[in-house]
Amino acid sequence: MFKRFRRLRMNATLRSLVRETTLSMDDFIYPLFVKSGEGIKKEISSMPGVYQMSLDEILKECGSLQALGINSIILFGIPEVKDSVGSDALCEHGIIATAVKAIKKSYPTMFVVTDLCFCEFTDHGHCGILDMEHESVNNDATLEILAKQALVHARSGVDMIAPSGMMDGMIEALREALDSEGFINLPIMSYSTKFASAYYGPFRDVAESAPSFGDRKTYQMDPANRREAIAESVEDEMQGADILMVKPALAYLDIIRDVRNATSTPLAIYNVSGEYAMLKAAGRAGVIDYERVMMETMLAFKRAGADIIISYHAKEVAEILKRK
Repeated sequence: MFKRFRRLRMNATLRSLVRETTLSMDDFIYPLFVKSGEGIKKEISSMPGVYQMSLDEILKECGSLQALGINSIILFGIPEVKDSVGSDALCEHGIIATAVKAIKKSYPTMFVVTDLCFCEFTDHGHCGILDMEHESVNNDATLEILAKQALVHARSGVDMIAPSGMMDGMIEALREALDSEGFINLPIMSYSTKFASAYYGPFRDVAESAPSFGDRKTYQMDPANRREAIAESVEDEMQGADILMVKPALAYLDIIRDVRNATSTPLAIYNVSGEYAMLKAAGRAGVIDYERVMMETMLAFKRAGADIIISYHAKEVAEILKRK
């Protein structure tokens, strides 16, 4: 009887030798949420282990992350004051600009990515300037302020920007703005295929970014559309994106593989808040072996084609990999 498959599974060392997909901390970016104020470290009930933190606490956290081997973060800002156009996001002294400068000063080797959007900064919770006639976001007006926001981040010393608003033409507009100011080497990681997903609920708790009316279906993608999902990422690649992204991840493994097959550009996935919260809840309920399921999920993302994993699990992954 032909048994070559089983022969390669009979020994742990041999299984390691033939393993096709592996994880390392070089694969991960950890999200951080910086909030105006001081001495703030507020855990989010829907996301155990995830916190809103003031800048002083963020700096402590960065030290802990580097001790674990996590050297890449993505920053989200929660300003003290929100308004209709997200003015704090356009200010050289705003929460994100201030945080980037402080982190790069204290931890020069930390790779800092900034989420480029307005939902956390606007009083209406949408991702740009409103078009009230159509109860949506004005695409072209939002491109103008996205370019201004990108330059604020660039001047602050950010290592990469990650536009997440799903505005048509945003990568081309951002590349032109950055290049015109001399930031030709600043990479763009585009949220190129981002779905209007129900998996984002807990994120809106931590980022305080729930829309005050309506939803984001007029600019984020329909979860039912596969061909359009591929086209969105290919379009952003053509406009100059350096890294593409699929968000969410767990229910969209087919899309991750489709995009991977359609392009050679590096591909990130965002393992979003709802996915994280579900595993945490199942682990607390004792219905799964939490660590094994979590690591299996991370492997699934890599196996599907992801080069980069943005995940709230990154610290736990680091601790597990250190034990091996």
